[in-house]
Amino acid sequence: MSVIDLRSDTVTVPTPSMREAMANAGVGDDVYGEDPTIIELQNLAASMAGMEAALYVPTGTQSNLLALFAHCERGEEYIVGQHAHTYRYEGGGASILGSVQAQPIELEDDGTLSLAKVESYIKPDDPHFVKTKLLCLENTQAGKALPLDYLAQAREFVDKHKLGLHLDGARVFNAVVKQQTTLKDITQHFDSVSICLSKGLAAPVGSVLCGSQELINKAHRWRKVLGGGMRQAGVIAAAGIVALNEMVERLADDHDHAQMLAQGIKDITGLSVDLDAVQTNMVFVDFEQSKRENILSQFAEQNIKIGFLGEQMRLVLHKDVASEDIERVIQCFKGLKL
Repeated sequence: MSVIDLRSDTVTVPTPSMREAMANAGVGDDVYGEDPTIIELQNLAASMAGMEAALYVPTGTQSNLLALFAHCERGEEYIVGQHAHTYRYEGGGASILGSVQAQPIELEDDGTLSLAKVESYIKPDDPHFVKTKLLCLENTQAGKALPLDYLAQAREFVDKHKLGLHLDGARVFNAVVKQQTTLKDITQHFDSVSICLSKGLAAPVGSVLCGSQELINKAHRWRKVLGGGMRQAGVIAAAGIVALNEMVERLADDHDHAQMLAQGIKDITGLSVDLDAVQTNMVFVDFEQSKRENILSQFAEQNIKIGFLGEQMRLVLHKDVASEDIERVIQCFKGLKL
């Protein structure tokens, strides 16, 4: 049997058109700012986001870290969700490398941060406290698209409190497709946004940080410090251009497959699926924790790879999972010995 990998949308392989673009990419030394393909990718991303400039970087983790360093100096802090990627899953880089403190708070059920709670954690202007400089949101958050009216409220909030607003938009195009809107309609509210090209968009490598020219200039300096200059990286940036031009609309297929999977397993005894939480390409399944290893072994026997987020099973749909694969996964669920 072929392998079905539901651990993440990072496991996608590049499309034939990406491979062709990579093979034919024009290149130059990007550290000197001379790689034409990277310049094209950066201009395309900035235009789509409605921002002045963009910077191509190796990873989403580095992209977010550059944004934090561009917004915050040593001894300052950003407010972020307790389970947000920038806080929980990026190695603590802001504090380890930049002496930037994170102030995590609990997320609401819809993936937002209560602005009233955020306000209560903004530090007063007092030598006893670190300076609060930035609010960081994530969209999508655990597969949930942040409401557009909430983003507008967040903009008004940070303006009132003189904070910056950064978006970890690793899967922001899933939100774009879910809400049938444009990237600009989301990013217009932010000072910076990190866009991952190697998740649902299926490019093999890279993220793009977008923002004002001043912010990108700061980020560019930090990219050098962090070892992110990649020389003739147009050969991989070319796949990013294809990702932005060709791979956005097809995310709707992943959303449909998530619904198909959730509906197919929702009535299985011993499992629980919140259908209302299945908005984009992720399905979360609750189960008795003592059964985890047993479940994993049974899926492994069927060549199906599954992942977990905390105590929940997380199943992520992507371009390399077809509808017939979903049927096979559903049948495996139905045959579980729980």
